Amino acid sequence: VGLLGGAGSAIGAALASGVGPTELPQTVAAFHSLVGIAAMAGAAGEYLGNAGDLSAGTLSAIYLAVFIGGITATGSMVAFGKLAGMLKPKALSLPGRDQLNLSMLALCVGGMTAFLNPSLGTDALGMDPESLRLASLGLVGGVSALLGLHLTASIGGADMPVVITILNSYSGWALCAEGFLLGNALLAQIGALIGFSGAILTWIMCEAMGRDVVSVILGGAGTAAPAAGDSDNSQFEGKEVKIATVDNVGETLVEAQNIIIVPGYGLAVSQAQFAVADIAKKLKAFGKNIRFGIHPVAGRMPGQLNVLLAEAGVPYDLVFEMDEINDDFDDTDVVLVIGASDTVSSAAEDDPNCSIYGMPVLRVWKAKEVFVLKRSIGSTGYTGLENPILYNDNTEVLLGDAHDSCEALRTHLNDICSIDSDYC
Repeated sequence: VGLLGGAGSAIGAALASGVGPTELPQTVAAFHSLVGIAAMAGAAGEYLGNAGDLSAGTLSAIYLAVFIGGITATGSMVAFGKLAGMLKPKALSLPGRDQLNLSMLALCVGGMTAFLNPSLGTDALGMDPESLRLASLGLVGGVSALLGLHLTASIGGADMPVVITILNSYSGWALCAEGFLLGNALLAQIGALIGFSGAILTWIMCEAMGRDVVSVILGGAGTAAPAAGDSDNSQFEGKEVKIATVDNVGETLVEAQNIIIVPGYGLAVSQAQFAVADIAKKLKAFGKNIRFGIHPVAGRMPGQLNVLLAEAGVPYDLVFEMDEINDDFDDTDVVLVIGASDTVSSAAEDDPNCSIYGMPVLRVWKAKEVFVLKRSIGSTGYTGLENPILYNDNTEVLLGDAHDSCEALRTHLNDICSIDSDYC
């Protein structure tokens, strides 16, 4: 056992050491799937090794461990696929989606009844009690795996950060069930801690994103299926985007007084936080009122952008959450959006047919001027939706890798300082 534990730890350490900050969400999802598989395997092993000599409480824990483990395992695999770009982020919308989920849940409940009281079905099915229990356990393993797959696939990419926290909670409850099976109080307590903390974080994130927590947990239950044109960006065909240059972005920043920088996933991918921190420091030295606005789920994981900015040395008093800064955009001269799309999309407030409609966003479009740093025109956020603000009269797009663009902008600001000492 010690050898296996050591080997597993070594493999985990090797895998984790190669994970970058932007790959953390899908890595967490992958590890959650392993927790689900372990819960199922442990529960099955406990039953097969002690069949016929288990109390009703232990049998209940076994069944629940397999049920929760199955949902966690396949749900995490789908989440991993969506976050890693292996699967399309668009929500799956099968006919009778809610009815399908309820049918699978009813099958699992019926299976638990037969598992705990096999005498109820032995006569009707012509099976001995142990065979019926084994069949029920296999049934819940297969059906819960399908349920986890369908629940997660039915949730769109915009809500994947919430799905990760839900799966984190599920993995905790699966671990808690394992603790009951093994008679290990510490394991049960740790599982309960993970389960409750994941549930609380899920609630907080749903509140921040304007989502109904029950609907998200149940795979979008009670919500309308996405419209056919939900991800259709043809409405922007023929419209032109104003292209900015590093020079005019730098000069506009120097002339502005109130500036807000809104970082997103693109900043994390390009590792541009150090250049951005230097830009903010330079603008602060110019006497500008410079601040950062952070969306609760920017970077696909709560707090990811806050950590990156702190790593780059951005003072905490310059970083503001969405609720703290959203009302200030009306009085802002320039907003610099770096690698953010869905979290600053006006469609969330203006387009009822949009998959992110109702999600609170940073209202950057209300500023006098907006510069958006993007890799290319047509590249979209995780939901696959084009951002309408790109076509506004007060918006210009600076094309290129965020790291390269920020480095060029930092160099330009230094050049301005060397030419005109009044700014330094």
